[in-house]
Amino acid sequence: MRIIIKNRRSLVIFGAVFCWLNIFLSGQNFSLGGYYKNFFVVVDPSELMRSGGSSFSDRLIGLVNNRLRLHASVDLNHWLRFSAAYALSPRIQDPELFNEGIFFVGVDAYGYRAADLNTRIYPHEKDGIESFAVFQNLDRIVISIATEPADIYIGRQAVAWGSARVINPTDIIAPFSLQELDKEERVGVDAVRVRIPWGFMGEVDMGYVFGRDFYFKNSAFFLRAKNYIKKTDISLLLLGFRKNLLFGLDVARSIGGAGFWLEGGYVIADVFMDRTSGEADDYFRLSTGLDYSFSGKTYGFIEYHFNSGGAGRPKNYLTNLSNLALSEGAVFLLGKQYLIPGINYQITPLINMTAEVMLNMSDWSLFTAPVVEYNLSQNVYISAGGFLGLGKAPVQSSGIPPYVALRSEFGSYSNAVYTSFRIYF
Repeated sequence: MRIIIKNRRSLVIFGAVFCWLNIFLSGQNFSLGGYYKNFFVVVDPSELMRSGGSSFSDRLIGLVNNRLRLHASVDLNHWLRFSAAYALSPRIQDPELFNEGIFFVGVDAYGYRAADLNTRIYPHEKDGIESFAVFQNLDRIVISIATEPADIYIGRQAVAWGSARVINPTDIIAPFSLQELDKEERVGVDAVRVRIPWGFMGEVDMGYVFGRDFYFKNSAFFLRAKNYIKKTDISLLLLGFRKNLLFGLDVARSIGGAGFWLEGGYVIADVFMDRTSGEADDYFRLSTGLDYSFSGKTYGFIEYHFNSGGAGRPKNYLTNLSNLALSEGAVFLLGKQYLIPGINYQITPLINMTAEVMLNMSDWSLFTAPVVEYNLSQNVYISAGGFLGLGKAPVQSSGIPPYVALRSEFGSYSNAVYTSFRIYF
């Protein structure tokens, strides 16, 4: 198989890989590691996916996703480090899944990359896919410079914030969606970042994130200040993304042995353009909650999330998809208020169980994601879990033309069960 370069912009990254490989191989302090993961998934498409002319048929759909990820780093001296990570993902799955997603609301995880290699390397983009394809992801390629006043990071890296356990209102660069199978590694974005220590356990974090083709309208910039005051972590965030501006606050501390967090973000739409076209889609999101370790084996939490960019009634969910919060703000929830309890229980030293339940308080639908994990041996894990939505299913309208009407959010989700096998090296 050969690596296909989509256009001349990708030659910049492709050439940089070879240059940095030479640096890695010539370095004295060189490290190489990674993992292999296998996911076997069975999906029961929702009524929404099966209706409205969708290609999904009335049957279960299966997929096998393999992921081999290598990460390498080299310390050229005490202040300069190069790091890179590359993932190869052969997939065997129903052909319908290559053309359509199984969930109708998702997040564009690769939206903040100025240039990239082709995601699919086999078969060729011009060729159709039957049931096998190979995908790639150049996920990290970053230089780290440690100076006395600041640490500087240049290249593809992870950029994320927020203390909330499930939904982070300030994390909109490349967040995880609810149905993400693998949440171990944040998707890398192209950025220049400077982190300056400030006081006791504080820092100033600033940077610029490059969007597609380096255009400002596709990019983001941020300034974040964090400090530790009266046993409380307090962070203030100013984030400009595309044409919009977010003001964020994050507070975390301990209260009576329990952990407490409050994270909120207010987005002013279209700040960097003329707003004469009509009312802007400003919105506010907030997550707050508590967690507690009940014993050495049991940990639990509960989180409340408010999303003003969502719709208050199921009948407005689909028409609300074009709002700024969902189209540009990386919001993937359709409603306004959610309650999210979760638990982690260590059954034995080698067997661990985790479960989360998300309740939409407007339509009373539920989304749950249970998983059981077994540490088979050192650096080898197997697990089984699922994504299950409970609620009123969509109905087909008899109007002209016919359309699908949602009666709940999570009752419109596809259900899935999966097994996972992971090896780290």
